[in-house]
Amino acid sequence: MTRETPSEQDTAPLTPGLAPDPDPVPSQAPVPTSIRPSEQTAVAFGTAVRAWFLISLQTFGGPAGQIAVMQRTLVDEKRWIGQRRFLHALNYCTLLPGPEAQQLATYVGWLLHGTRGGLVAGGLFVLPGVVALLALSAVYVAFGDTTAITAVFAGLAAAVLAIVVQAVIRVARKALDSRALIAIAVASFAALALFGVPFPIVVALAGLTGWALGRWRPSALPRKKAADGPDAGSAPVISDDVLHHETPTTRRTLKVLLVGLLVWGVPVAVVALLTGAGSVFTEQGLFFSGAAVVTFGGAYAVLAYVAQQAVEVYGWLGPREMVRGLALAETTPGPLIMVVQFVAFLGAYRNPGALDPWVAAVLASLLVTWVTFVPSFLFVFLGAPYMERLRGNRSLSAALSGITAAVVGVIANLGVYFAVHTLFNETRHVASGPLAFELPDPATLRPVPLVIALVAAVLLFRVKWSVLRTLGVCALLGLAAGLAGLPVS
Repeated sequence: MTRETPSEQDTAPLTPGLAPDPDPVPSQAPVPTSIRPSEQTAVAFGTAVRAWFLISLQTFGGPAGQIAVMQRTLVDEKRWIGQRRFLHALNYCTLLPGPEAQQLATYVGWLLHGTRGGLVAGGLFVLPGVVALLALSAVYVAFGDTTAITAVFAGLAAAVLAIVVQAVIRVARKALDSRALIAIAVASFAALALFGVPFPIVVALAGLTGWALGRWRPSALPRKKAADGPDAGSAPVISDDVLHHETPTTRRTLKVLLVGLLVWGVPVAVVALLTGAGSVFTEQGLFFSGAAVVTFGGAYAVLAYVAQQAVEVYGWLGPREMVRGLALAETTPGPLIMVVQFVAFLGAYRNPGALDPWVAAVLASLLVTWVTFVPSFLFVFLGAPYMERLRGNRSLSAALSGITAAVVGVIANLGVYFAVHTLFNETRHVASGPLAFELPDPATLRPVPLVIALVAAVLLFRVKWSVLRTLGVCALLGLAAGLAGLPVS
């Protein structure tokens, strides 16, 4: 068996959510025709299932924290997969739309036990968050009007402002390493915040710009230098030769694509037939199916698009409720994009059609969760055999660099959107020529959320507290302010 040799990319440190650097000369090892897990595999399937479940209970803190949990558990402690192979898989997952941490879990599960391993690892990764956010959504609907619950949610929403600012800074430090990329980020922010350009168009134009720069002005996209030293980490207990492989054939690709599209689309089609094309279930199923394929750059990037459509176009919830939903998603395990479940729950509860509101809310939240995450499984199973080819593709890496730069502007726009609707009671829409944006009324500034947001910023940036700990403190501050009779919402 021909073994892969560590390349410069394999030994380079990788920033989660950012594009990997292209190899100057793609170095690829021959892909085995079909090597499946056998008696040589050192990890029993039941043991792996228990490990994935325990990992799923620790997936707080966004993709960086989630990837760190898998790194510690799978690479450092259990040594089921080598460091180079782990980064190899992560490189591929960063190229895909969707939550890269959940896709990484799916991919590593696939490496260990084939398709069933990928399904279990990816499914367990999101299951605790689904259950937790479903319960929290029900609590919000049932008790959200009480003083105590409203105050807690107001404190969480204010903390989200500081969390989004932190996300902007983190991504910008890693992504904007040239003037061209800074220009893409600024242009993306202006397009969204000032001109109302739809999110998918911004992403497409950024990717096209990155591709063009990589083709005609490669110096505008400087490569990051690889770290010195050999492949880090202890040798894994499972050899790379024993990990699952499949030959990328046209027959396999078509089979996976057909099965994936059926599993993805049939529930939406059934709902449309039973409830009608204009029902809230059909609208949510179609909308979030489309959102699932444009989520480049992580949850923060797509949330601006989701917030705009869910609040302004469909009217499923209010702008402040969108912020509260994000705060809830921050406090639960699993991908942050799980906030779409909260959006679906509220939208269906308020527009249940012929169903009981609670039944409609639960049905909608599960449907939206399904159409949001099934594409992630499809992308991993469909593209995994082509990973080496994708990893060495310079044009694809250049396009993703442009998209990653745009993500900085997208997240910044999300922060502005949340700040306007969290810190001010009233806004007015400004439309003049191509300009279209929301302008807050300074006289309606809300001092309590502003103070809580500043406290959150101090805790995150100066004290270096974790996101979860910061959210807990801000929730208590909101509760204290509400019980003291201060205006929190």
